Amino acid sequence: MTRAGLRVPPGFAITTDAYREFLDEASLGPEIANVLQRLDGADLAAVDQAGRDIRRMASAAPVPARVEDAIAEAYATLCAEAGVPDLPVAVRSSATAEDLPDASFAGQQDTFLWVRSAASILTHTVRCWSSLYTARAISYRAQLGLRDGSLLISVGVQKMANARTAGVMFTLNPTNGDLSKIAIDASWGLGESVASGTVTPDNYLVDKVTFDIIRRTASVKLIEHVPDPATGRVEIRDVAAERQSSLCLSDEEVIRLAELGKRIERFYGGPQDIEWAIDRDLPFPDNVVLLQSRPETVWSQRPRAPIGGGAAGIESVLATLLAPLHGEGLEPGAGSGTGGKRGAYDT
Repeated sequence: MTRAGLRVPPGFAITTDAYREFLDEASLGPEIANVLQRLDGADLAAVDQAGRDIRRMASAAPVPARVEDAIAEAYATLCAEAGVPDLPVAVRSSATAEDLPDASFAGQQDTFLWVRSAASILTHTVRCWSSLYTARAISYRAQLGLRDGSLLISVGVQKMANARTAGVMFTLNPTNGDLSKIAIDASWGLGESVASGTVTPDNYLVDKVTFDIIRRTASVKLIEHVPDPATGRVEIRDVAAERQSSLCLSDEEVIRLAELGKRIERFYGGPQDIEWAIDRDLPFPDNVVLLQSRPETVWSQRPRAPIGGGAAGIESVLATLLAPLHGEGLEPGAGSGTGGKRGAYDT
């Protein structure tokens, strides 16, 4: 997204090469395969225990010095650029399968917020890697008939956004696959409230051509996830009564998100599942920041649903799917200075 000239928090990537080296140096690959080979996928208790055993092995294994040094160097650079020692960051998992690229791993692996120090990033990176082997993740792959040896994972480390509001956005209607719409879910505080399902978020439906807001649905949002600078942890707090039933996005923020979502979809060439935040420390429109984008893998793999909206719907499909891959200001490699991403370990 940085290459597309979009505003994302600065950070760096810990690539799949680092994960491979971690497995190889600790000889974890054969040990993991041995545990899974003996596993009866229908025995849920056995699946849970196998996951615990594998995660225990991973947490006890040493991280290669080359990987550890690269992470420490990248984090020091990020802190220096921000002018903040021990800069708070989010540590995000991103899994992929070589032989099943269209599988959706959204929500399968862990994300950790408000992490500070290189040592803590290293610890949480291993926890991200280990989250490949939760009972839920193992069962999901078994249902797909996916070989565990083909699964890879990278980790993104990003400066934390001081989120007033956060959530997810789909560049189609996730209820029926309508490509002429953009759907946005939003709640107060950090996005963990939406991702974990602890809050029913506000919902907005936007026309992808005109950017008219078709529907606004306010929910009752009783709690929010917020960072506590004193402890360096994310806490769950009660939402003030006057905010509980209020919409947590302004119309201009909704429209800005929809515009950015359409640009991302054009850049990547297909519908996207996007995480975003509204940074309370920045003015509009700079406060609308994008955190992560992945391909939408449910409706994108199904036969197309009928498109609503008559001529407008047809125009939307044409505008979205027949437009050049790179929209205005989206040439790859055109740095915008609005964010950064460096390979902390990239061979």
